[in-house]
Amino acid sequence: MRRVTRSQISRRSLLLSPAAALSCSPPKATGFRGYCFVGNQVSRSVAVVDLTKFRVRKQIPLDAAPSAVLPHPKVTKVYVLMPDAGTVAEIDGMSMAVSRRVRAGNQAVAMQMSAGKDALWVLYRDPASLVELPLDSLRPGRRIRLASPPDSFHLTSEGAAGRQAAVASVQHRSLTLVSLTTGATERTISAGAEPSFVIFRKDGRQVLSGSRPERSLNIFDAASGKTVVRLPLPVEPRNFCVSSDGGELFISGPGMDAVVIVFPYSTEIWQTVLAGRAPGVMTLTEAPSYLLVANPETNSLTVLDESQKLVALVQVGEQPSQLILTPDRQYVLVLNEKSGDMAVIRTYSLRVPRLGTMGARFRSAPVFTMIGVGEKPVSAAVVPWV
Repeated sequence: MRRVTRSQISRRSLLLSPAAALSCSPPKATGFRGYCFVGNQVSRSVAVVDLTKFRVRKQIPLDAAPSAVLPHPKVTKVYVLMPDAGTVAEIDGMSMAVSRRVRAGNQAVAMQMSAGKDALWVLYRDPASLVELPLDSLRPGRRIRLASPPDSFHLTSEGAAGRQAAVASVQHRSLTLVSLTTGATERTISAGAEPSFVIFRKDGRQVLSGSRPERSLNIFDAASGKTVVRLPLPVEPRNFCVSSDGGELFISGPGMDAVVIVFPYSTEIWQTVLAGRAPGVMTLTEAPSYLLVANPETNSLTVLDESQKLVALVQVGEQPSQLILTPDRQYVLVLNEKSGDMAVIRTYSLRVPRLGTMGARFRSAPVFTMIGVGEKPVSAAVVPWV
């Protein structure tokens, strides 16, 4: 999303726009040739949703409750993290069954795909460590010991300056930077207050950490560990997403019905924009560029355009908790924790501007379909048929 100047709209164009919109028939919806694997926490299962027919093909039972699902970068497989069991399960999309599983610790926290897309890195709290799981063998490889109990982590992107991981510890109020090449701890940074999340800037030269108690975003130099700047926030930073070029960071959390937009490279807050009641998780679309914001308290989705103007509102299921885009960018999939379903929204339905109430340039966009997936869906991944 980039800053643009809102063009002037003439009275004539406003009067003609509804007619023009009605004269253009929307393109026919086509399904995506792939599956969406949905991890259900309470029912301890993974629902396999066929995205050509928008129905559940199978429920795959798990040994423990899942917390995260990641797609394989090349084949029709996904990886499911079951933190309380310390296990990662591989699910094959062709057989629709668990094909492999690995346990490298007693309690896991999170997992992330490596920059090279050839391994998973799993963060464990017991024992405190960061463990590599190569995709070809799915057996524990390098294990990096950590000095304090971890709560979250982030890896540098492909092309960044160095292959590193940043690990946040709430208990020790610290950030630990480790080398993924040597497995050595390079430095420990005092975060000053509870680090709620940690991410690298896309070039890997700075580390950004949000603090909920302080309502701040702290930016550190990755090479020296020194503080670059501390930016006060009007919200408690809980959710974030980053633009594809790394130039914009979007933050939401309790304290204000708004999203804070930060420019990481110039280390400044650009603006704070209203984004519906109690904004939650977010994602970005491209061509056109929209910021999609979940509003769990109102069971809705707020859509902002690249000039941060409200263009659409979508009523979804109860307590939307995750937003996923299909690889072809044709659909937005919304997981609803409380109602146990997935709302499917055509991105095309967000593109057509129509006049709303009192001339407002936004509207209520429709949901394409709703799919029941299981009890408390918390994470999902889309993979194409290969």
